[in-house]
Amino acid sequence: MEAERYCLEKRKMEIITSNKNQKIKDLQKLNKDGGFRKKKGVFVVEGIRMFLELPVDRVKQVVLSESSWNRYRNEFVNMGFDIADENLIVVKDYIYESISQTKSPQGIMAVIGRVDYSIDDMLKSACDNPVYLVLDSIQDPGNLGTIIRSGEAAGVSGIIIGGGMSCDVYSPKVVRSTMGAIFRVPFVTSSDLLSDIGKLKEAGVSIYGAHLEGTSLFDEKLNKPVAFLIGNEGNGLSKEVSDTADCLIKIPMEGKVESLNAAISATLLAYEAYRQRN
Repeated sequence: MEAERYCLEKRKMEIITSNKNQKIKDLQKLNKDGGFRKKKGVFVVEGIRMFLELPVDRVKQVVLSESSWNRYRNEFVNMGFDIADENLIVVKDYIYESISQTKSPQGIMAVIGRVDYSIDDMLKSACDNPVYLVLDSIQDPGNLGTIIRSGEAAGVSGIIIGGGMSCDVYSPKVVRSTMGAIFRVPFVTSSDLLSDIGKLKEAGVSIYGAHLEGTSLFDEKLNKPVAFLIGNEGNGLSKEVSDTADCLIKIPMEGKVESLNAAISATLLAYEAYRQRN
């Protein structure tokens, strides 16, 4: 039999016991297929820390291992979830391990509705003195997730993710790396990065390109609306993107170091703007 039925909290709960169950197949595909995530308008988050950060109104489905249901049910109820909801799924522990994207599964994941911001939405919602990060073909999921997380910490107003080689912001590794910041930081996946940079300029935003040929970051006055262009991990900014910059800047470095990790660079740039404003 594909599933056993138990009575949990006065509800007949289906305990899924087979990887052939269609719900399990869909979860596996959501974890691996960016096109499927986009088509369905959802993405997957995993782990208790991410779960506690969830915007409850965007939750489409919750999946718990059988042992985690017993461990986390109080948190689940305290967050306002309805345990009678048919979108609450409990699976055998070994089934959960087969769909988990982590080395040490905590037995809890959720399917969340995507929010697709536009550049116009981002500009309208920004503060009077915004800071933006503009990413040109960031390929490493860990870098992208860290940039979103650091961006929130440094108070950026939004992040624009562009370039044909950029990784999917809703991939499991990116989402995990944000540590919940993906729910709070506005971001745009740009199909035309040059056009969107142009819109920033029209809004009075000064554009700074991170470049090895630039002047020192510390010589610039950043207490005004600014956007930092951050390039690809291996090649830096493309020429067409760097040419849009009002000014090229570099982070001063000692020793024989020639460049920094994209996530570190984005963090240092955002924090220098934060420091000058505070």
